[in-house]
Amino acid sequence: MIKRLEGMPAGVIGFEASGKLSAEDYRDTVLPVLVEAAAAGEVRFLIVVRDFDGMSGGALWQDLKVGVEHLRAWKRVALVTDIEWMTHVTSLFGWMTPGETRTFPLGGRDEAVAWVSA
Repeated sequence: MIKRLEGMPAGVIGFEASGKLSAEDYRDTVLPVLVEAAAAGEVRFLIVVRDFDGMSGGALWQDLKVGVEHLRAWKRVALVTDIEWMTHVTSLFGWMTPGETRTFPLGGRDEAVAWVSA
């Protein structure tokens, strides 16, 4: 499941994900917002992940497709999680993500919001 976070600073898109992410969740909830932000010029994205049970192949494809189609629009991505392997993967492969990428612990959500919006 994925839901949009309310109360984000202007120009920041925030979502919270939990459980298993499906292509439909991604397509119907995240994709329209990201495409609109990319069309407007830049994407500043905050994602909070408390628990994660996997991602369908379709969701992964949608994620990769948006990243490539709007490569220049990505400015900052903040991942907020206490899931250790996600933090490690992001630090290893974050350079492959367009724009700047940084991870924060769940307790550092306010810091993540400040960083992604700066």
